[in-house]
Amino acid sequence: MLKSLESRVTLLDEARRAIEALLKRIPAIQFDIIEPEPVIEDWRFDLCVRLRAFGRTQELVIEVKHSGQPRFARMAALQLRHYLARLDKSNAIPVFIAPYISEESRRVCDEFEIGFVDLIGNARLQFDGVYIDRFVAEKPRLERRSLRSIFSPKAARVLRVMLRDPLHEWRVTELAAAARVSLGHISNVRKALFDREWAEEFTGGIALTNPNPLLDAWRENYSRPSGQRTAGYTHFHGEAFERVLPNTLTAQPDHGRAILASFSAARWLAPYGRSSTHYFYADDLGADRLREVLQLSSAQKGENVVILVVKDDGIFLDSKEPAPGIVCTSEVQTYLDLSIAGDRGREAADFLREETLQWPR
Repeated sequence: MLKSLESRVTLLDEARRAIEALLKRIPAIQFDIIEPEPVIEDWRFDLCVRLRAFGRTQELVIEVKHSGQPRFARMAALQLRHYLARLDKSNAIPVFIAPYISEESRRVCDEFEIGFVDLIGNARLQFDGVYIDRFVAEKPRLERRSLRSIFSPKAARVLRVMLRDPLHEWRVTELAAAARVSLGHISNVRKALFDREWAEEFTGGIALTNPNPLLDAWRENYSRPSGQRTAGYTHFHGEAFERVLPNTLTAQPDHGRAILASFSAARWLAPYGRSSTHYFYADDLGADRLREVLQLSSAQKGENVVILVVKDDGIFLDSKEPAPGIVCTSEVQTYLDLSIAGDRGREAADFLREETLQWPR
């Protein structure tokens, strides 16, 4: 309790310094910062700034939150709107301050017509002929770590399951079983989705409400799955290559997993352009079977088969079978892989998303 109170006091001090540093950039503005007493049912706004600029006075009413995620931005906006309505302060300027305010949270602020300031320098304020709009491209370390956590291999298991059918309402136990993770991990992912307003709780359970921003963020923070890469040359080409695939591919663990990936998966999901190289994800047994069936030789002749033996088997959870015996990565996984495969890959990724991943925006 004491530690929580100390953190709150520290955050308010940092918020005060942030708004003060921002306003000092404008010589024409004079201002005083005050911390008001409770005024409505023991609730008070966190800070108030009284401004004098261009012969007029103005007041900024500020709500400070420990998180700048969209859920907290919306909460702050509603609290500020309630306060201003109750006290008939229609001319006051509502402002939200948090350690970091994401792009999605800035859109929430715009929706409610409130200003915002964060502790790394992002800000948007408008009053009496003054317009401040600052954007800092770099994300703070804590935000980068948070995003990496959301898209870590274990969390990605949950996202893969949910993105298969964004409208499906999942009970916690049902989702944990489908994703093969613990209930505690579901709780962590659930909170992250709620904070970013990517999901909501419904009568039947949790469901995605904003799958497009979720996939956008995943793409921006995606890195290739970790594992051991092997490559070789197969003399099978064209129809001969496709004839051996149905006896080789499976996402089931009994005899070893091996599935098509990247450009090879996209060929069956949303054909955009052929690639002379065949890509696979596999486990150890699946990779051995691929080498045997495809009669792989060393890559001295020029590699045309690339196999990644992945460390995390979650990548097989949402595999697809677009044709009998043809097993490949899901549309989501294929999209992510293509998005980091150079210019041609990004073009193929955009085409695949347009063809197969059209959710309500």
